[in-house]
Amino acid sequence: MFTLADHLVHVEGDALPRELDAQALRALLTRQVACRAPIAGAVYGVLLNDRAALDALGDAMHEAPYKAPPNAPVLYLKPRNTLAGHRTSVAIPADADGIEIGASLGIVLGRTATRVRIEDALDYVAGYTAVADLSIPHASVYRPSVRFRARDRFCVIGPALVAKRHLPNPDSVAIRVNVKGRPSFEATTATAIRHVARLLADVTDFMTLAPGDILTLGVPHGAPVARAGDEADIDIGDMAPLHVSFVDGSKLAGDTP
Repeated sequence: MFTLADHLVHVEGDALPRELDAQALRALLTRQVACRAPIAGAVYGVLLNDRAALDALGDAMHEAPYKAPPNAPVLYLKPRNTLAGHRTSVAIPADADGIEIGASLGIVLGRTATRVRIEDALDYVAGYTAVADLSIPHASVYRPSVRFRARDRFCVIGPALVAKRHLPNPDSVAIRVNVKGRPSFEATTATAIRHVARLLADVTDFMTLAPGDILTLGVPHGAPVARAGDEADIDIGDMAPLHVSFVDGSKLAGDTP
């Protein structure tokens, strides 16, 4: 079992994460503390779970290499090297013009989930979190590329894991990406093709999710692209904002490829 009583945050420098209520968490974050990714398991991303993202492919979805729209969730792993927390700095790779800021709701598993029924799926959820699922912009989503999605610090999570009672309706939650100096990018979880319960049922039909794993609901279409010098806040519902900054890759030489 993986349980969340309230808000679980792992402050950078602390040996272990700690539980806080919402007021105490926000007071802590006003001190501009950096955090580690507060996770205990694997992190899985989901492609083409946003209606507009699928529609944007148009007729191409019926041509090679796709040949048809997916009839099951399209997953990819965000490996350990990608994980980072609140107030991290992410390097823009030398071979990229920018990084797409894919804001997504992260579903935190509380129990081992195998072939769960839709009507029971939310019983397996411990809580939720904000995920900045970063990637190098690219046109093809066929066989998701490690090179585009698995660079260092390309999965920023937090600031905290939030108990599910704080998000009673995860299928209708506002998503905002605020890049300093630009209009806010706005989306909603309501555009998901597979809502939270359906996604969990469909994924666990062919693989087991473990307690502490995080499954993202997917990235909304049209996500903004960050460039060196940008700072972004990812807001999902009433959860505390997740802050990420972006720097020229040469400034983190020896730390991030």
